[in-house]
Amino acid sequence: MQDRIFFTSCFGFIIGVFLRSFIFVNLYTAIWISIIAFALILFHTFISKNKCLPAGRQGVLISIFILTFSLGIFRFHMVDVSAQSIFESEVGQKRTFSGKIIDEPEVKENNQKLTVEIQKNAEKTEVLLSANLDQDFKYGDEIKFEGKLEKPENFTTDQGKEFDYVNYLRKDGIFYVMRYPKIEIISHRNGNPVKNALFYVKEKFLNKMNLAIREPESLLMGGLILGEKSSFNESLRQSFVNTGTIHIVALSGYNVTIVAEWIMKIFSAFPKNIGIGAGIFSILLFVLMTGGSSTAIRAGIMASLALFARLIGRNYDVARALILAGVVMILINPFVLYFDVSFQLSFIATVAVIFFAPKIEKYFLWITPRLGLRDIVSVTCAAYIFVMPFILYKMGNLSLVALPANILILPFIPLTMILGFLTGFTGIISYILAVPFGYLSYFFLHYELAVINFFSNVPFAALSIPDFPFLLTLLIYAYFIYRLFGKSIKKFFTEPQENFSQ
Repeated sequence: MQDRIFFTSCFGFIIGVFLRSFIFVNLYTAIWISIIAFALILFHTFISKNKCLPAGRQGVLISIFILTFSLGIFRFHMVDVSAQSIFESEVGQKRTFSGKIIDEPEVKENNQKLTVEIQKNAEKTEVLLSANLDQDFKYGDEIKFEGKLEKPENFTTDQGKEFDYVNYLRKDGIFYVMRYPKIEIISHRNGNPVKNALFYVKEKFLNKMNLAIREPESLLMGGLILGEKSSFNESLRQSFVNTGTIHIVALSGYNVTIVAEWIMKIFSAFPKNIGIGAGIFSILLFVLMTGGSSTAIRAGIMASLALFARLIGRNYDVARALILAGVVMILINPFVLYFDVSFQLSFIATVAVIFFAPKIEKYFLWITPRLGLRDIVSVTCAAYIFVMPFILYKMGNLSLVALPANILILPFIPLTMILGFLTGFTGIISYILAVPFGYLSYFFLHYELAVINFFSNVPFAALSIPDFPFLLTLLIYAYFIYRLFGKSIKKFFTEPQENFSQ
């Protein structure tokens, strides 16, 4: 019964947050539903004559689901209280503010984005500034800026897909934007000392790596190991989209999972603890190199669970850990469930690695198992199959060459990422030490870019589907869930608890 209560509670909460993400539910309605559900739990537990019978236990589970469902709605409502009201009267006016840069500047091809925290009457909110590239800003800089305060607006992408920019920023607590204000740096290093150190190491790492690997190969390496695709020019970014390979440069559990798995396979000849330690170390390295951002931490957690599942071979136990990790992340920030692409991509890819990859491995028996290559191919293909419907819905781009492009690229991604790490770290010690790894990295990166460029130039390589239906996306993933977990779901509702937990 405990397992059923756990799964019922988690999915009730998740569905409640999901529904509230795009449908407004009155807070008082949620409170009344939770009171009624709690009363039903007490009734079925202590008063009902059928409390020890299956009908009574089903009543308890239904009541728990309703209760946690309403709690999900309530939790979303708590964080949905608009902090932007403190500056609402100043929108559209030219104003001067002082604030602190609270995240690493996002340097793009033509500008840079600064997330700045400002304060008024003990209340804080965040503003996203668009700035020119002529000034060098760092995390923790105290700045004074003057410009026109605006509210963010949704826009249409090149594929004709409307991008929900308002909620994309809102998930990070950003309610205002300011375009190219006049900025003056007041002081430096006012942020968290640990984050300051992490960003410093990251900057050094990228600089040394870029010395040993030239562009555009260095841009691809930065995207693979750190999610640094902001410097991609429009042509290169579109090539990734057209070939269905954009997912390899997304900051998610997908990247870190495959490289950690590869490292564990390399150390498979050693005692098991060494392999586990190597995998955990690679995940820790990934999180540190990205500056310890919340996105990287989530990806690290997902990757760790995927590795743990494949190590112990008990997917049922890890399924509970995966769901619990997801619930905790959603509890901390409910916006990530529907508005954070990185969280969604990490979760989908992790499910694929844990549950789908073992089922399709039999189709890759023709690949040599040396160095875990067969395992790597099955893992990467499983992840790709699972993320494709999501990419279609979010980006509206159907690549007709995605399958051959991914088959030719994905098996080499783990080794490329490892070489990138070695290039950066040896470069910090000595440029001479980094050169051999840089040459090897360049070879693989050049091959991967050549494949991407070749397939992106194929006539009709991609089709634009701006309105890929949300309902169809849900149906596809419902089918995936049915194929993977249909028997377990049936047991959940029909068989005794002792059989369900087998």
